[in-house]
Amino acid sequence: MMSDETRCPWCGDVPIYVAYHDEEWGVPQRDSRALFGMLLLEGFQAGLSWITVLKKRAHYLEVMDGLSPEAIAAYDEAKICSLLMDPGIIRNKLKVRGAVKNARAFLAYEAAGGCFSEFLWGFTGGKTLDNGFATPVEVPAHTPQSDAMAKSLKGLGFTFVGSTICYALMQSVGMVNDHLVHCPRYRQLGGQKGAPLG
Repeated sequence: MMSDETRCPWCGDVPIYVAYHDEEWGVPQRDSRALFGMLLLEGFQAGLSWITVLKKRAHYLEVMDGLSPEAIAAYDEAKICSLLMDPGIIRNKLKVRGAVKNARAFLAYEAAGGCFSEFLWGFTGGKTLDNGFATPVEVPAHTPQSDAMAKSLKGLGFTFVGSTICYALMQSVGMVNDHLVHCPRYRQLGGQKGAPLG
């Protein structure tokens, strides 16, 4: 059982945030549609805190068809307007329209024979990068890998995919292991750097 002293400090003691840290954050995800959905949520998070999106995630899944790219790509103006009037999501016009644009870009990429999961994981060589950070100040906001991912996604027609958003995605879906070395989840997710944990 993790204590607040050993767990990564960013989640504090908020139950929904603690559960996300303990059960989801940093777990490798290789399903293309799940990765697309997380990319959309990271885009909605831009300029806000992740907990804001986390608290709204269930409602996003409800009103945006489970974040299905096929469904979102087909949204018309009426659907977009209804979303912009929904207080259960982040009602940012550019972000909502950006989600539709991203869904269409995702479908176009896969229709051309691409695999979105292989594309994203290609920026880490197909494996989790073990960073082995000891303190929060060591954790970067972006890296050369996230810079390259952002540039490539924009080239494919995606939006709200800046390097900071891409790095947050990489952290959340286990492309990097950014649990601090003293956090039990670091070792549980394969981390090897730093002093052995007792």
